[in-house]
Amino acid sequence: MVDDAVVKPPVGVRVRRVAVRVLLTTGVVVTLVCVLLPIACWRGDMAIEKRMGTAAAEVVSVSFNRTVVRYATPDGRVIIPNLGVLYPEGLEPGQRVRVEYDQANPELTRVAGRTAALSLLPVSTFLLAVWVVIGVVVTVLRRFRRKV
Repeated sequence: MVDDAVVKPPVGVRVRRVAVRVLLTTGVVVTLVCVLLPIACWRGDMAIEKRMGTAAAEVVSVSFNRTVVRYATPDGRVIIPNLGVLYPEGLEPGQRVRVEYDQANPELTRVAGRTAALSLLPVSTFLLAVWVVIGVVVTVLRRFRRKV
């Protein structure tokens, strides 16, 4: 008499399968975020270009997560964007820079002449590194499976 029961693979094989699925799912989520980031930058740029104002700004502080600038609008308001300025690469405290901002929402401010194109290289490099690491780990897990 033949038993029709399904034979479960060993625990190690199941763990490796789950690990591969988790890695691939993580890669897909990271890829989605990396695709959405330049799109968000582009939308911010479009909003600024739609109702653009320009000003001379002073860099107040530079930290890992934001660069704070202070500038005055033509109507005399002093603006210090809470989230910082877009595309702040290379700015130093005390430096004076030209900024472009959305006149309807002065909190949306970028360094003059810089656009969402600047986000493409770091995002694509990060994405490439993530997929290289995932690819190496998945390959190692699959080769290990064959040796067991």
